[in-house]
Amino acid sequence: MEIYKDLSNPASKEFEKLLNNQFTKNTIEEGKVIEGKINKITEKFVFLFIEGLKSEPVLDINELKSMGLSKNIAVGETISVLLEKIEDKNGDVVVSASKAQKIKGWDKLVEAYEKKEPIMGKITSKCKGGCIVEHLDTGSLMFLPGSQISDKPLKNIDHLINEPQKFALIKLDKVRGNACVSRREIISVFKKEDKAKIIEKFKVGDIIKNAEVKGYSSFGCFFNVNNELDVLVHLQEISYSRVSHPDEIFNIGEKHDLKVISVDKEKLQVGCSIKQLSPDPFEHIENYELKKIYKAKVVKIMDFGAFCELEPGLTTLLHSSELSWTKKNTSVKKMFKVGDEIDCVITEIDKAKRRVAISHKLTKENPFEIFEKKYPVGTEVNGEVVNKNEYSLFINIENLDIDAFLHCNDLSYLDNGEEELKKFNKGDKIKVKVLEIKIDDQKIRVGLKQTQPDPFNWFKDKEVNNVITVKIVSTDNKGLIVRPEGCEMDFMIKKNQIAINPADARTSRFTGGERIDCAISELDFNKRKVNLSIKLLEELEKKEALEKFGTTEGSGKSLPFSNLADDLKKKKEKKN
Repeated sequence: MEIYKDLSNPASKEFEKLLNNQFTKNTIEEGKVIEGKINKITEKFVFLFIEGLKSEPVLDINELKSMGLSKNIAVGETISVLLEKIEDKNGDVVVSASKAQKIKGWDKLVEAYEKKEPIMGKITSKCKGGCIVEHLDTGSLMFLPGSQISDKPLKNIDHLINEPQKFALIKLDKVRGNACVSRREIISVFKKEDKAKIIEKFKVGDIIKNAEVKGYSSFGCFFNVNNELDVLVHLQEISYSRVSHPDEIFNIGEKHDLKVISVDKEKLQVGCSIKQLSPDPFEHIENYELKKIYKAKVVKIMDFGAFCELEPGLTTLLHSSELSWTKKNTSVKKMFKVGDEIDCVITEIDKAKRRVAISHKLTKENPFEIFEKKYPVGTEVNGEVVNKNEYSLFINIENLDIDAFLHCNDLSYLDNGEEELKKFNKGDKIKVKVLEIKIDDQKIRVGLKQTQPDPFNWFKDKEVNNVITVKIVSTDNKGLIVRPEGCEMDFMIKKNQIAINPADARTSRFTGGERIDCAISELDFNKRKVNLSIKLLEELEKKEALEKFGTTEGSGKSLPFSNLADDLKKKKEKKN
């Protein structure tokens, strides 16, 4: 601070220089923390002496009480204060002990933060999102987020309030004067130090007894050792047999022995194995033969199958698809229980992939092959309706463990299949014909209508363009419903097939019960399709008339096509 700077004479300048030098020695400057000597103490105030100030700064005794310093002050002692104003509007010096304490406290926090050293504090109260922590050295207040209170969720923290403890500084904002601390980091550091000491106890080859299953993931299973260390058994170290997920083998809370196979002191990890506690069963896998029946013990049941043990350490999966030839959707629990010894056939041995596949159904002959030998396609057999759905019946053949499939289209030649299906119920006895056997697909198809003569066989000696006599059953605006004489099936003659002349193509010309001739316009035995036409018959008759009554080439005469049908009809009537 400079004074008398406006004086211009040499003596004044020299005096100014001396004064400025004196003030520079005392470093008296607003906004700085300085030391003041206690000169006098009254009931309400503390008077200080600070060299370089023209008047004595005064502190309110209540300020010192709030800082917890009132009991320790005495005349002659020094105290740190913040020089806020050298001279206010009343000419007094303004100082603050509490603000000085905060500034000094912040400097200590900055130093601890930069050195990554813990600080001592205590939780004084709860607030939104966390707690307020007081710095024991300076009284500075800091924020403790709820997520940083502990390394595990705490429902109640009352036991932590007002207890001196260490905190880690995780964030400082000097502009806003905010500080964030963490208790969780201190706990983690202590745990890390403790974990390092624990890991020192283990070496490769050690056997850990009764480790408890604590959890699992897709890559392995976690075990707790003596309530002080969690170790990982990798998926590949669980068993010599193939394991897709640890939950196929272990249950939470189970206890197993482990072998230490790795110790990483830097990462503080211990790797363990279960399979290495026993000899490798694949060393003598050649003793097993394919397609030979062996005994296997059920050790674990899952939704998709059962894990079976051929021998200790040699565990393989019996998939649900290999349980039975006929019970495709049955549950493993309905067939076996843990501890059962069952027959199985080894279907695959892959030493390179360390894989053995087994089947239970192959221990018995394929019932579909038995069925084919006993009832080949074309055989008529007796059965019983055991189930039905919207479109099919399921028929059990002579108490065999096989259900044959009967579609509604194979119930009747003449009637609607879906309507016929409604007539059948569970328990009905029925005679059917075997239509198809698919051993690989495990499917047998049978039919009911095939046990009766096929009315379509009426057309077996017929051909396209053949003329047949039919009886009109009914008529409508679409055409004529007719039945060939001697046949049990009805067919439609469409309206556009009634006559060549569109004016004659009227269904009203005909009545029910009338007998008429028509021609076969289409006949497909594979598709069981027949089309009949009166129009075609007229065209054939025209062709015949032309061939029989037409003039020789160059005569210049021909029969009018419009009268050919009438002429032929008249000639036929005369003959009759």
